[in-house]
Amino acid sequence: MDSRKNLRQKNKRNNLYLIIGAVVLVIAIAAGFMIHSEHVKGEARARTFATTHFNPNVKIYGIDVGNLTVAKATEKINKKATNVIHLKDDKVVAERDPEITTISKDQVQKYFNKQHTDIPNNKKYNYTSKEYDEAKEKLTKIHNASVTYKIDGKEYNLKAKDLITEANYKNGKYQFIDVKNLTKKLNDINKEVSTLHKSYKVQVPSGNSVKGKTITVKNESYGWGVYVKKAQAAVEKAFMDGDKTLDGSKYLYGDGFSTYEHGYGKSNHGLGENYAVVSIKNQELWVVRKGKVAAHLNDVVTGTNSGDNKTPVGVWYVMYKESPSTLRGFNDDGSRYSSPVQYWMPFTLSGCGFHDASWRTNWSKSAYLAGGSHGCVNIRPSEIHSVWSNIIKDEPVIIY
Repeated sequence: MDSRKNLRQKNKRNNLYLIIGAVVLVIAIAAGFMIHSEHVKGEARARTFATTHFNPNVKIYGIDVGNLTVAKATEKINKKATNVIHLKDDKVVAERDPEITTISKDQVQKYFNKQHTDIPNNKKYNYTSKEYDEAKEKLTKIHNASVTYKIDGKEYNLKAKDLITEANYKNGKYQFIDVKNLTKKLNDINKEVSTLHKSYKVQVPSGNSVKGKTITVKNESYGWGVYVKKAQAAVEKAFMDGDKTLDGSKYLYGDGFSTYEHGYGKSNHGLGENYAVVSIKNQELWVVRKGKVAAHLNDVVTGTNSGDNKTPVGVWYVMYKESPSTLRGFNDDGSRYSSPVQYWMPFTLSGCGFHDASWRTNWSKSAYLAGGSHGCVNIRPSEIHSVWSNIIKDEPVIIY
């Protein structure tokens, strides 16, 4: 009896175990279905999220836009991103200009499309602005640029970092904002090398020889200077283009009738071998050609020794040659005069020049003191052709 009872109890326990196992299995299967269902739902939610939001690790123009929509990302970038590269005070710096729209929604959408995945991932994406990067590269290049400026046998090493204090690069173009140091440097160079209004010692002819006494003269209209505005533009372009040398002789100016330079690169203080000389004291004229006296007149008549009719001293240049011509002006009493001449070679803007004077009868050495010209150099009609044929347009005229 006991054995049967034990057997029945054992069977009950086994059946209980089977029931428990079945229940556990059912629960496990149900849980599996539930987990799978949640996974499917989670994956669906992730896919939906990924279609409208950036991946977690995305930066655009240095701004973290992870998990943001295109609209929110655009708003954040325009609010926080630096959008200007600036060369300022010897440094290339990134700045933000609130007046500038840094990025459009369409551009953000393009970046979104590039990084889009069906399910968000932790891969890092970093999108930079080509314009921004180009500006940084260009301004760094400018900052490090230097050029050797050559003029009148001298060389000046110009460094952009010393001369350009502030600059931008935008829309493919440089904008130089503060270049006062460059302007000052070129003005200093001009003061050093310019020959305009500079005094110097030179030999003047005596008799039929070009080597007479040495006098001090001052360039007036004759000479040249640095055309700072054009030279500055050329230096800036050299910095931009990466040029290492610059020929400063291409950026000069002159004074008087012609704004071109006069005498650059010539010997004898820029006078060269072709020039005219007038001695007011001796009432004498020389025309030098190729370093030799080609014409020597011993009895010209200049303007009076003082007053408005004085022939101005200094170094000028022959502005042009005209034959025939008519000279017009005012007499001392205020009346107008009109005098036909065969040859006219002006050398000042005030109307002084070489010409024949058929009306003049007094050609003595003292004629200019009481009855001189209105500032011109009067020449005998019989001698004027020797001056006309030997004098050259733009050549210097020394009056002393």
